[in-house]
Formats: sequence, C-alpha cells, structure tokens
Amino acid sequence: MPISHIMASGMTGIRAAGDLVARMEFSKKMRIGEAKEYVAKKLGVESMDLSDEYVMRDLREELDIGVITSVPGAAKGIAAKMNIEKLLDIKINCCDKFRAQIA
Repeated sequence: MPISHIMASGMTGIRAAGDLVARMEFSKKMRIGEAKEYVAKKLGVESMDLSDEYVMRDLREELDIGVITSVPGAAKGIAAKMNIEKLLDIKINCCDKFRAQIA
C-alpha cells in the first residue's frame, strides 16, 4: 500500500481531515504536527478536531471541500479539489491540468 494512502487513511482520510493533512505533508514538505496545525488554522478549528468525523463532516460540507457520501448540490471530484486548493493555498496538479484542458 502506498505511504500516501496509509498517511491519509490514518486520520480517516476524507471522513475527517487526513487527506488535507497529507496534502500539506507532501506538497509543502511539512512534518505531521506542522501540517495538522496549518490545516487546523486554515479550517478555523483545533488540531484535535481534525480527526473528529462529526465535526469535520459538517465543516467539509460548509466549506464545500468534499464528503465521503454524495450530498445534493455539494462539490464533488475536481470541483472539491479546486476548493481545497483555495482553502489551503496550494496547487494541485490535476486541477492545473483540468484548467489547461478547458481553456
């Protein structure tokens, strides 16, 4: 199993904030503690809330950054990733490629 999957699923992946923390670790070369603090600050929550599925479910829906189950009118796939880009101030390769294709 790839290490990125293990890291993201270790904080329950998209069910909480594991995917966001993993993105910061890999894109900005942050250590896990630093990545958790950065993401928590951007989301406006405490670091402990990042692994709470109930808190993060509501927050992910509110910020429109994707949830595990389909919600009518909520961002999915590339749209959710583009919202994550803006929220975390990072570049995501697939978003750049998508923008290039539609330009």
